[in-house]
Amino acid sequence: MTSRVIHFEIQADDVERAKKFYEKTFGWKIEKNMSKEEGGMMDYWMIKTGEDGTPGINGGMYQRPKDEKIQYFDCTIMVDDIDKAIEAVKMSGGKIRTERTGQEKNELPGVGWFAGGIDTEGNMFGLMQPTDWQPK
Repeated sequence: MTSRVIHFEIQADDVERAKKFYEKTFGWKIEKNMSKEEGGMMDYWMIKTGEDGTPGINGGMYQRPKDEKIQYFDCTIMVDDIDKAIEAVKMSGGKIRTERTGQEKNELPGVGWFAGGIDTEGNMFGLMQPTDWQPK
């Protein structure tokens, strides 16, 4: 049995606001695929983060429960350009919690460049521009 992450979920206080943030910031496609009113167990949106056959995984989004605190999993998003991604986070209403890493903005040796963000719902995420990544 493998232990590979195959899906992620984002909780949102305001799903439409979070949807707009991720679509604007990263170009993700987010579509509602289950509705409580139509017999589903909850309202649920599927998130497509990129084209099939490219690195990464897809996920989902749902309304954060108001009656119980649920901890979340902090995921890292691969980006082509860390500086442009940081600016996109800020322009879309998010915040940067960890500025770009690396001494004098140099890469982390053999890893790449990293920054930490917070979305419009208060969820943390990472941004990573890998060392040897060449966008297609």
